[in-house]
Amino acid sequence: MPIQDLARDDVVSASPETSVSELSRQMRDESVGSVVVTNDDQTVGIVTDRDLTTRVLAEEANPNDQTAEDVMSTDLCTVSPESGFYEAAQTMSEHGVRRLPVCTDDGKLAGIITADDLTELLADEQQQLAAVIQAQRPSY
Repeated sequence: MPIQDLARDDVVSASPETSVSELSRQMRDESVGSVVVTNDDQTVGIVTDRDLTTRVLAEEANPNDQTAEDVMSTDLCTVSPESGFYEAAQTMSEHGVRRLPVCTDDGKLAGIITADDLTELLADEQQQLAAVIQAQRPSY
């Protein structure tokens, strides 16, 4: 199944000029752990809750003086909409990331898939398999 069928298409995004304070409010209000940074429809970075902790709080920086561009990760790992579940999981594992923006070949943001999403999908599949096994075994 292609990632585009599994990914969320309601991605929380912001411009590079967005203040860290606003990014934090977006994460809180949308109940997400990251904001994808886009510039002219191009995905240019991601700011995670961990980035805010390590690059703002730990450095005792003023969040009103910092922008997404100042704290975002730019060595972005992405996945294409046509990629499969295994490829997404492998990319996360190889790069030590929990969130993968889904980007088209021309760099436009199409969605996001997270380790939580993949884990939830696996749990659903396990429950379905368990139901098959339970239906076929003798009762106790």
